[in-house]
Amino acid sequence: MSVSSTQRKVGLMWRFTLLAGAVVALGLTFTPVRAADDNANSPAAQSGKLNKDDLKFVKAAATGGEIEVALGKLAADKATNADVKAFGQKMADDHGKANDELTKLAQSKGYDLAAEKDKRQKKVDKKVDDLSKKTGSDFDKAYVDDMVKDHEKDVDDFKKEAEKANDEDLKKWAAQTLPTLEEHLKMIKDIQDKMKS
Repeated sequence: MSVSSTQRKVGLMWRFTLLAGAVVALGLTFTPVRAADDNANSPAAQSGKLNKDDLKFVKAAATGGEIEVALGKLAADKATNADVKAFGQKMADDHGKANDELTKLAQSKGYDLAAEKDKRQKKVDKKVDDLSKKTGSDFDKAYVDDMVKDHEKDVDDFKKEAEKANDEDLKKWAAQTLPTLEEHLKMIKDIQDKMKS
């Protein structure tokens, strides 16, 4: 191969390199890269997607919250003990508010909780059906025992999420919600103790 042929090839390679550099410098990128940049500017991407563990917590919290609201409304209507009635109403109010906050938070991360509403509703309906079969003091005791058990688990789960969540917004929400759950647990344990004595 002659020297002039080699020089021509090197010259062409330099021109191609310079042209590619100019394209990059001018921001003339290919469409797939531009689409990725546009997605990076969306609110969901800016706030970060939920990882597998955080999403699992969100789904469990949504289901648990909806059960608390449904059972709370049932207790406010059906309980014979005045403290249990009042606690049931508090559950419907407090968990209803927390559910709304969680729904908005999930949406900001690009996850629509409404997508699995039917699946969660089956679990809610089962819990309501099971408790609805009880009456009088049996109903009150079953509801209170269930609330103690649920809130012990909730407090534990929310503590872990408040410490270890990957997503900072979810970590903050769990930490802000935790004191309310701890208050609920204390209240329902006090009611349980009163009912035993």
